Amino acid sequence: MKNKPAYALGSVDNVLLLLHMLRDQGRLKVTDAAKELGIARSTAHRLLAMLVYRDFAVQDENHTYLPGPFLSSAGGVGGSALRRLREVAQPHMEALCGRVHETVNLMIRVGAEVRFLSSAESPQILHVGDRRGSILPAHRASGGKALLAVLPADRLGEVCPDLTEAELARLTRELDEVRARGYALNVEETEQGVSAVGAAVHDGRGTAVAALSIAVPSARFGPDRVGAFARDLHRTVLDVERGLAGVPGL
Repeated sequence: MKNKPAYALGSVDNVLLLLHMLRDQGRLKVTDAAKELGIARSTAHRLLAMLVYRDFAVQDENHTYLPGPFLSSAGGVGGSALRRLREVAQPHMEALCGRVHETVNLMIRVGAEVRFLSSAESPQILHVGDRRGSILPAHRASGGKALLAVLPADRLGEVCPDLTEAELARLTRELDEVRARGYALNVEETEQGVSAVGAAVHDGRGTAVAALSIAVPSARFGPDRVGAFARDLHRTVLDVERGLAGVPGL
């Protein structure tokens, strides 16, 4: 299971989280950064000022921070849509986390990978940590599989060009199962000791734009619990989809 380093540096971690936020949200205010990181406004201001100094961020005339030259691929196009997606999904993720007491993640697919946009972290002592900013192979992550399952089968080779013929055939069979049951599984495929169940989230036009997953220590991910996790997950997916109806750019 992925754990924080024994001697983690909080200030470094906050800077890295700010970079993830700039990339995924596209714009950021000091007050929002301070609230999300749980730090003083003055501290958030100093951290953001250093990002501006090193060209990771720029500040506009409204004192809003935007991705700088070193993040040019990160939040420009679609940044506002991603921010809206997070805003809609987060309360429902928190509610789901409160029901199942496990970590809930929001992710999008970018090519052959999934990028984690947000997490609602489990309060249990043994739990899967916050995955914001993480990138995983789509064909191994539960949410990634759920998003791959909505693609035509003949596009899999194009989307996942590094898979061998045997791997592609195995993935095709697994995605057939995902479509049949309505959710995808990841049983220690991306990290030892961690399992997950994931499902795709669609916008008002029926396009799969993201995925939600429940990530669980494998010790608590027995066959008897998967069905209950999947039912709770689908309930949350429907809530998020209702919130996304009519949202432009999603």
